[in-house]
Amino acid sequence: MSERKISSTNFYNQSFLEEKCALNELLYLLSKRWMTEVLFSIEEGNSRFNSLREDLEHISDHILADRLKYLEQHELVNKSCVPGNPPRTEYTLTTKGEELSEILGGLCDFAESKMLF
Repeated sequence: MSERKISSTNFYNQSFLEEKCALNELLYLLSKRWMTEVLFSIEEGNSRFNSLREDLEHISDHILADRLKYLEQHELVNKSCVPGNPPRTEYTLTTKGEELSEILGGLCDFAESKMLF
């Protein structure tokens, strides 16, 4: 995915909002397409790339890899290499990721019960 130009008005606005409150940065991260679904899928026990891709049947390999990278960079997911033949990569939620997933689950419950979509 292409990043925003650092000289753009959007970049300055986003930077201002992120400096104002950390929640704005979190909401920006979570607003990326598939981000919460990848997080929830890992929580449900899908720890390998292929199992995540099967669970999220319409996600492209490129986007899944990108989202996993973002989640790992923000310390919400651990990536570990499991030795074997062939070696495997597994993803698990960090403590921070588990806490966020629990909060997001509550927001999902609220949305399902209170919002009229």
